[in-house]
Amino acid sequence: MSVRVRQLGAYVAAIQRRYEDLLGQMVEIPSISMDPAKALDMRSMAGVARQVLTDLGADAQIVETGGAPIVSGGWMTGSRYPTVTIYNHMDVQPAQEPEWKQAPFAFKNESGRYHGRGATDDKGPALAALFGAWYAIEQGVPINIQFLWELEEEIGSPNFAAGLKNRVAIPRPDSVVVSDTIWLAKGKPAMPYGLRGLLGARLTLRTGTKDAHSGVTGGAARNPLAELMEVAQACVDAKSGTVKIPGFYEDVVEPTKAEIKSFLASGFQVESFKRAYGFQMLRTENPAEIMRRIWAAPTFEVHGLTGGYVGPGVKTVVPGHGELKVSMRLVPNQTPEKAFALLKRHVAKLNPNVKVEKEGMLHPFKGSFDGPYVDCVKRAAKAGFGKEPVFIREGGSIGAVVTMQQAWKVPILFMGLSLPEHGYHAPNEYFDWGQASSGMKAFAHYFAELANMKKG
Repeated sequence: MSVRVRQLGAYVAAIQRRYEDLLGQMVEIPSISMDPAKALDMRSMAGVARQVLTDLGADAQIVETGGAPIVSGGWMTGSRYPTVTIYNHMDVQPAQEPEWKQAPFAFKNESGRYHGRGATDDKGPALAALFGAWYAIEQGVPINIQFLWELEEEIGSPNFAAGLKNRVAIPRPDSVVVSDTIWLAKGKPAMPYGLRGLLGARLTLRTGTKDAHSGVTGGAARNPLAELMEVAQACVDAKSGTVKIPGFYEDVVEPTKAEIKSFLASGFQVESFKRAYGFQMLRTENPAEIMRRIWAAPTFEVHGLTGGYVGPGVKTVVPGHGELKVSMRLVPNQTPEKAFALLKRHVAKLNPNVKVEKEGMLHPFKGSFDGPYVDCVKRAAKAGFGKEPVFIREGGSIGAVVTMQQAWKVPILFMGLSLPEHGYHAPNEYFDWGQASSGMKAFAHYFAELANMKKG
């Protein structure tokens, strides 16, 4: 069965105002999962999300997890038809950056450019997938479609596995599609088949009960910030990015020749990459090496060093304590458990007074970039966007993906709709109607493709 292309175009055009109204309503809910003060907003987001589904005729409910809930809903048209689960998340990053040009939770529509925190990560793509599904159901495509909208993705999905145990509200599908990833560039669809894992950590050193005057105590007092900087230097080469922790690379599986060929066919442009993320310079200008580094190589990053005086000018104190915030991106076959053990052992040898604490762990994921489901993605993307996607890995992490893989053992595909310039996790985040409308068409075609594949 195929979708009616002419009718689909008319449907998408007619649905624009409704899409914009719903996206505006969702963006204006500050569903910041990492902020305990936003607990009521998280509940409000779950309620609105459920209502959006039920207003389209879906059977939807809020599933408790022990943390923020999951919203599950869709259309079960018949047990003899295939079931596909579409995953998105409704929680967002904080929005405290001074670079915001508008209030981050005040939705603004500038002629089809939708501004606000969560517009592209991940509320806009979620609604695009939903309206694509609604069209397929209204056209009688023989398929069961179930949406999973999580509210803890931005904090590593700590309670997602508990929610999946509700087999009545969240049935096991035949396949999964995740719509929470970024293209290489506008006009160049890119669908990842792998994600890096993540280990976050805090390294804390306390050498006194308070800050002390450096003129009175300097030379005798230990300086925790200087010592933490020494630890950081012993963990990673700042110029090359090479990780110095013993044993860190021993489980790394290098990308295959076929994967490198797929990377090279992606059309990755160094200048576009630099422009999208505001870089003035990189560690390398070689495109193949950049792609390997951001998609298929592990990292050690320093995110922040706190303690002492951070105001204007120089206050001559010796800090009483310091904290170093770091993370490691991991690739197959690394595990965050082993990476943490290696980090803790290494730091203990460098400075036994430094306390090392975990701050979230996510395992890497690697799927397939060939096979019948991948072929469905190719045809659907071409139908929606006019061009077949390239298949790459993505450097980020989505905790729920590995959880779904372990729980269901079914194919997991990706159909992200966001662009680098949309500003994932950045100030002035936005989404646009071009990506949303073409995404609706791509998803509508994808559901028809799945139905045809199963019939064959």
